[in-house]
Amino acid sequence: MNEIAARVYVLNSSDAPALKKILEYDPYLDQNLLPKLPKKWEDADDKYFAAHPEEKAEADKLKKQLGDAAEKLKNDKDANIIFARQDYQLRDGISMGLDREKSYLYLSADDAFLDSGETKLKKSVSSLQRAQKDVEKKVISTIEEERQKSDSGLGLIFG
Repeated sequence: MNEIAARVYVLNSSDAPALKKILEYDPYLDQNLLPKLPKKWEDADDKYFAAHPEEKAEADKLKKQLGDAAEKLKNDKDANIIFARQDYQLRDGISMGLDREKSYLYLSADDAFLDSGETKLKKSVSSLQRAQKDVEKKVISTIEEERQKSDSGLGLIFG
């Protein structure tokens, strides 16, 4: 099993909205790539399709297309670098006592994901760079402190 690590990246604040879209995107939830079956076909049984043979042919065709699209997606390595399924935070520099013109991405995942994810991010966001070690330590410690405070606060509420 791969060990979980955290990395921090810095980017121009003007690039943060585009990065946010990349971080939130999950191709397996994209209805343009994998549309849902019509509701009437989701629960349909053989009896229904026996009474509606024209719909059965159409449903079978659509199911095959969906299966092919899912298989293609599953085999696309770049599409399977899904940040939405990782632990990340995108923060403004000012909220962390850092450069107000910059945003900072905290990303926690296994090393293999981080390496491939970094390559994908750098292709998509030109200003994105790995943060310097001192900045990385500050961002990681700030986020960990906030999480500890949040956890202890919930502990006080729920006892």
